[in-house]
Amino acid sequence: MSLSRSSLFRRPSAGTRPTPGRLRRPAMARAIALALAGLGLGSVQAQSLQPLYEAARDHDATLESARLQTDGTRLKAAQSRALKGPSVDGGASLAASTADTPWSSTRTTHNQQGQLTLTARQSLYNRANDATIAQSERGVAVAESQLRAAQQDLMLRLTQAYFDVLTAQDALATVRANRSAIAEQLASAKRNFEVGTATITDTREAEARADLVRAQEIAAENDLETTGLALGQLVGRDGLQPRPLARPVTLPALLPDDVEAWVAQAEANNAQLAQLRLALDVARLETDKARAALSPTVSASATLADTWTRVSGRTVSSGQEVPFGPNRGSGLSGSVGVALNMPLYSGESLQNRLKETLALEAKARADLEAARRSVAQGTRSAFQSLRSLRARIGALQAAEASSALALQATQLGYQVGVRVNLDVLNAQSQLNGAQRDLAKARYDLLVGQLKLRQLAGVLAEPDLQATDALLAR
Repeated sequence: MSLSRSSLFRRPSAGTRPTPGRLRRPAMARAIALALAGLGLGSVQAQSLQPLYEAARDHDATLESARLQTDGTRLKAAQSRALKGPSVDGGASLAASTADTPWSSTRTTHNQQGQLTLTARQSLYNRANDATIAQSERGVAVAESQLRAAQQDLMLRLTQAYFDVLTAQDALATVRANRSAIAEQLASAKRNFEVGTATITDTREAEARADLVRAQEIAAENDLETTGLALGQLVGRDGLQPRPLARPVTLPALLPDDVEAWVAQAEANNAQLAQLRLALDVARLETDKARAALSPTVSASATLADTWTRVSGRTVSSGQEVPFGPNRGSGLSGSVGVALNMPLYSGESLQNRLKETLALEAKARADLEAARRSVAQGTRSAFQSLRSLRARIGALQAAEASSALALQATQLGYQVGVRVNLDVLNAQSQLNGAQRDLAKARYDLLVGQLKLRQLAGVLAEPDLQATDALLAR
């Protein structure tokens, strides 16, 4: 039997099989448009990725915590640097005393004394202080690295949440398109059954599919609500409507296309490895501090004192008590000195402290090596996943095209009586599923590229802006 394409749209003649209510292209386009409109994708208030990141940057508590931690670490480092500078202390004292000595010629004496002192100290040699200052500087570098990692993590979390909403929207649109197609096929099956050209089986199959797709629609609506709440929590806003990818979809190339180049970047720039390298430096400096506790320290000091005295009382003269005073006196005094302190014996505590720090230094070195291997493996896995995703996208594009042709052929076969209603529903569902899977694979590829750049330690705002440029305007 040979059929022309025009027979798909020809009115059946009397006595021939009635044309089923198949889902033609205009009807399918209307169904998808209605589904997307129901999701709010056509809203003029849809948001792109970059503005949402700017809002999340001011709202995210994790990033704010990293900022505050960095500020606190910088202040702590400033405290440590003060160990190399001079210190100046001021003091004041006032004392009064009374002496009653009846057996002496001076029967009563009242003394008052005051003093003002100014003392300056300067460390001349202290290896422990030098190590402490160096540790505080490494601590600032660690905090800044953690802040950069928190910024990268926010970019990735926001992008993932953004595309999760788009994935949920596509899934719901697919379910609603299936529901529209099933509704038309159900109506067609009922008409054909009423005129006696089809059995009740087609109607029952379409009704079963309609019930199933309703359950799928409820689950898809719930998933969309959940992903929308997750995105809103990151940004601090409600009712967000992410923009879909611009059509036609153009996916960026992965450069460089060499896994070893990405591994080299990760080993040089990965935030976790950078922090562990700094942790190893801190452990080495802690060992230096333990060694420094066995070495001498030298410091200089200078003191300036202003003292005044007032004395009064009663004394015996010619058998009578005669008052004297008050007598006053004051004077300045100063001193300059250098002190050497040398630890001699501390019950082996300093020696055991040194052994402890050496063990902790070896542990930090082992932690760094373990993380290096893990990051290298993770980078290779992420790179291979992106290659696999690109191949999957190509396969899904081919599947979408072939599924569309298969749907046309199945609809034609149903029209001439060689296919049943269930075949049409399966073909329609297959096409919708291929379109949904293709969209999700594209989202996964974009997120995967950002994850790879995060592993390599080179993820930055321009990468987010490049992804944002792929969205519809």
